[in-house]
Amino acid sequence: MTHPLIARVTARIQERSRPSREPYLARCAQAAQAGSQRSQLSCTNLAHAIAASPAEEKQQLRNGRWPNLAIVSAYNDMLSAHQPYQRYPDLIRQAAREVGAVAQFAGGVPAMCDGVTQGYAGMELSLFSRDVIAMATAIAMSHNVFDAGLYLGICDKIVPGLVIGALQFGHLPAIFVPGGPMSTGMSNPEKAKIRQLHAQGKVGREALLESEMKSYHEAGTCTFYGTANSNQMMMEVMGLHLPGAAFVTPNTALRDALTRAAAQRAAKISQLGGEYIPISAVVDERAIVNAIVGLLATGGSTNHTIHLVAMARAAGIIIDWSDFDALSAEVPLLARIYPNGGADVNHFHACGGMGYLIRELLKAGLLHEDVMTVAGQGLARYAQEPYLEGTQLVWRDAPDKSLDENVLRPASAPFSADGGLRLLQGNLGRAVIKVSAVKPEHRRVQAPALVFDSQDAMLEAYKRGELQRDFIAVIRFQGPRANGMPELHKLTPALANLQDEGFHVALVTDGRMSGASGKVPAAIHVTPEVLSGGPLGRVRDGDLILLDAEAGQLEALVDAAQWQSREQASADLRDNGHGMGRELFANARAMASGAEQGAISFNAGMAV
Repeated sequence: MTHPLIARVTARIQERSRPSREPYLARCAQAAQAGSQRSQLSCTNLAHAIAASPAEEKQQLRNGRWPNLAIVSAYNDMLSAHQPYQRYPDLIRQAAREVGAVAQFAGGVPAMCDGVTQGYAGMELSLFSRDVIAMATAIAMSHNVFDAGLYLGICDKIVPGLVIGALQFGHLPAIFVPGGPMSTGMSNPEKAKIRQLHAQGKVGREALLESEMKSYHEAGTCTFYGTANSNQMMMEVMGLHLPGAAFVTPNTALRDALTRAAAQRAAKISQLGGEYIPISAVVDERAIVNAIVGLLATGGSTNHTIHLVAMARAAGIIIDWSDFDALSAEVPLLARIYPNGGADVNHFHACGGMGYLIRELLKAGLLHEDVMTVAGQGLARYAQEPYLEGTQLVWRDAPDKSLDENVLRPASAPFSADGGLRLLQGNLGRAVIKVSAVKPEHRRVQAPALVFDSQDAMLEAYKRGELQRDFIAVIRFQGPRANGMPELHKLTPALANLQDEGFHVALVTDGRMSGASGKVPAAIHVTPEVLSGGPLGRVRDGDLILLDAEAGQLEALVDAAQWQSREQASADLRDNGHGMGRELFANARAMASGAEQGAISFNAGMAV
């Protein structure tokens, strides 16, 4: 039976979304009624589309008998997570032919790595790369010759962008095909310790580089539980993966079998395959609630308080941070994966993984079971895990018990009774905070503000020894319109060191932190952002700030009359628009909605 709160929040989202969801579904239904898209093309158009195909495939596509599967890939060599995708098109084409289908590489989408650009100017393109990926996906699918899509992407903005793009073709089936995590390298706690020692000047760059290279050491997704792996969890709990596909390592027989099976399943669920399941039937209000529940139960990335909002809006579904907050009060934390614990995603997968997690949440009534998925009706199918019986891919029930309750627990004995994501409100605006890795004694900080207009300015003050005190760092002009809302991840070691030294510290910003945000309390995504007139622009050095994660408060403790009389801060942001291609994103910055509205840089056709 569905938990009453899950039912109430879902009903509230359905009611709020009706004015935008119903037109979206009507458009999808109209497109579906047209049948196979190739039938609408003129002879010249169709000839162009199949000119390079082998003779047999050309004949089948001409006759409209075989489904044509689009491959949309974020492959590149530089991203370790995406390098394995080099092999996938050939695997998919061969698997498709075996079941009477064709697969064409429809297009590539850009894929940037936040781990490379973190702290540098290129990071200011990161958030908007999501929207570029969505648009590139639409271009790939726009040729109107496909019956289903296979979407190859893993990392931070890439999966959300692919989902947004795929949902514009909501009448077509869509299966998301992961690549899997790299094998475990240096332990996450050891890596974090060396980062902190480097920030203190106690180890040099060579030692730091050596530890990082032992952590990020081969092809595959980074193994900590940041945005990339939160993406994979969400695709599974939303029913957009094949069951159990998320965390199987690359370049293994099981990984290849899952890739082949995804291609063959895509053919089956196309209109020509006899079991038609369009993505618009999979991504509904219940699936979006399931995604939020999965994030909360695993301590997932705070970035999805932005990305999931944008993904939902692409399907005409309207969610906000109040929905996350309400669900967090009842969804227990069942997993501790770094940075919320010492284990990595390989350990999580080995001790029960997604199959165990989904079954526990279903038993507790915390997930909607009666959803449509790419595997068919019902989420219970995802309480299974794949394995090879010889060379045959089969599924079995996930383990009855967690193999390590330090990492994964039953719903009856969670790590905490709530999901650890909170909404903060007050005279500084609305923000989110992730407290699953923050110790209870650090969840309420009242201290004077120190105001900075960049993360580099704060780090320079730290290096000068000026931050040996209680304070709340206010980092402003970091929102989507100011500079593209880069993550401020390189602040973490300095703030963590100060907290370890016994100082009461916190961060308040209209920017992002990271899917890897950790033990220092951070009120992030403060909305409205300062450049849009947000009240964070009224804060001055020395103002007493209260950040109370337990009570949901974010307040400047300043006399009300004085507060209202203050002028908004200004900053010279001209340098934000030049270098590393930032010139090309001026329109995106100017058009961006607020963080709680998904930081969307295009509004035409989206629910707003």
